[in-house]
Amino acid sequence: MSASAPSTTAALALIADDMREVDKVIAARLDSSVALVGDVARYIILAGGKRLRPALLLLMSGALQCSDARRFNLAAVVEFIHTATLLHDDVVDESTLRRGRSTANESFGNPASVLVGDFLYSRAFQMMVETGDMRVMQILADATNVIAEGEVQQLVNTHDATLSEPDYLEVIRSKTAKLFEASARLAAVLAGADAQVEQRCAEYGKALGTAFQVIDDALDYDGDVREMGKNIGDDLREGKMTLPLIIAMQRANPGQQALLRRVIEQGAAEELAAVVDIVQATEAMAATRAAAAAQAQRAVDAISTLQANSYTEALLQLAAQLLVRRV
Repeated sequence: MSASAPSTTAALALIADDMREVDKVIAARLDSSVALVGDVARYIILAGGKRLRPALLLLMSGALQCSDARRFNLAAVVEFIHTATLLHDDVVDESTLRRGRSTANESFGNPASVLVGDFLYSRAFQMMVETGDMRVMQILADATNVIAEGEVQQLVNTHDATLSEPDYLEVIRSKTAKLFEASARLAAVLAGADAQVEQRCAEYGKALGTAFQVIDDALDYDGDVREMGKNIGDDLREGKMTLPLIIAMQRANPGQQALLRRVIEQGAAEELAAVVDIVQATEAMAATRAAAAAQAQRAVDAISTLQANSYTEALLQLAAQLLVRRV
């Protein structure tokens, strides 16, 4: 990656005009005769964030020199699917803070959050059908199904202190990376790329999404609420065995392992300080960041043969910027 590569902000500025078109689609397709639907959906969609998944679809389209107008509709579809998962996740996790403000379930209640999430899923499927492209529908339908499976598997894995690194990675590749992968693959499909290029784009998205989630999980033990926009220790309270804890468990002495096991099995978030001490003592955070770096490098390698242009450079920089991500 060149030293002159643009920052993440500059990379997103590259597609600013395209994102405005996506925003128009989102605003139009949130329309509902039921006012609460629009209220809840807008509350979370307009809460901020870089909208990395639709941005990835647009940047990859640019890298492949695709100007198909359907990319705006599909970018909105991706954002709707993502937003639906957030609404459902926050209910399942009993979360109270996201992106620095109250979650939708905290503000509107669990029933409204679940049902509006359902609305967004169904609206997304209406929109993908409108593309008239069976391949597009297959990619998004498969991705949505895999995401749902990942959510259920994560629920099964809660409070399991024996969770392995491969099992952890399988969940985040389903739950998080799959929509990144689908976003990048959709751009290749719209561009009419051959199977090899499509697969490389998908590999980029999968690796980028995996690195993104690994770093996000690390921040639960190496951040603060102002930087993250969520409550520190939420993963611990929910009994989630994420990579920093998995590595710490592998490296800890018997006494430390016993404490970690008890904390995960009980969801004892009040023990966060002691857990952070163990994570630091075992250098699990450095190992976690190294794992994320390896995924980011996989993303870079996947698109190394794409034609060089400003969009390709922005995609490379996105991978690099994940490793210094604080929010």
